[in-house]
Amino acid sequence: MSRLFAKLRVLLSVYFAQMVEFRAEIFFWILSGSLPLILMGVWIKAAASGDFSLDSLQFARYFFAVFLVRQLTAIWVVWEFEREVLEGTLSFRLLQPLDPVWHHVARHWAEKLTRLPILVVFTGLFFALYPQAFWLPKPLHLLQAIVGIICSFGLYFLIQYTFALCAFWTERASALQDLWFLFYIFLSGIVAPLETFPESVRQIVLLTPFPYGVYFPAAALVGLPLPFFKSLLIIGLWGSILMVVNRWLWRQGLKQYSGMGA
Repeated sequence: MSRLFAKLRVLLSVYFAQMVEFRAEIFFWILSGSLPLILMGVWIKAAASGDFSLDSLQFARYFFAVFLVRQLTAIWVVWEFEREVLEGTLSFRLLQPLDPVWHHVARHWAEKLTRLPILVVFTGLFFALYPQAFWLPKPLHLLQAIVGIICSFGLYFLIQYTFALCAFWTERASALQDLWFLFYIFLSGIVAPLETFPESVRQIVLLTPFPYGVYFPAAALVGLPLPFFKSLLIIGLWGSILMVVNRWLWRQGLKQYSGMGA
């Protein structure tokens, strides 16, 4: 285990140095994830004239929390892995005494570390423009949000990496991610908090993996009531199922990849 951590430390330092070189590009990646800030204005306006369980300030805080969570849980492994399979560069990774997935994990972690200073600036700018929405999370809520972000990153990385393994059989594995995203955008809490859903629909959605990518950590950060430990259990169940499927696809995929002459 110590050897694995040593390898990850080296990979993280290498990819962090690489990401620093692309810090200007990362700034635009952050801007591309500003949809929650746009929707925030829509819901604030709706709260002023509608009957919702959240008021204008709660909507503002929630959607800013969604913005932060999305920045820290953005995953793109399906496109990278798809390219590696199609171009044959995966072959070089397979020669190394390390599962290729750790390269992608380290790259994602390094990119998140590069985003942090820029996010601090964005946070200060947001509260300077909208001081009424300023709040300090309670220690318990902050701890739950941190745990939620870690779990959300792990779950959604596993989901997308499982889709990515389909690249062994199809040249458009990313199309599966695109189809998944159609459901994800509406059921994950990006477009609307789950408090705006009918209660019967909300209970069903909470049993799916969709809310645990954004809604779960964002709701925890702003202090919305949620079944924290039940949510962790659901994440664990989905993660276990996906891990079994992922490892099976990996073993079968390697046979397919070798059969193609790689």
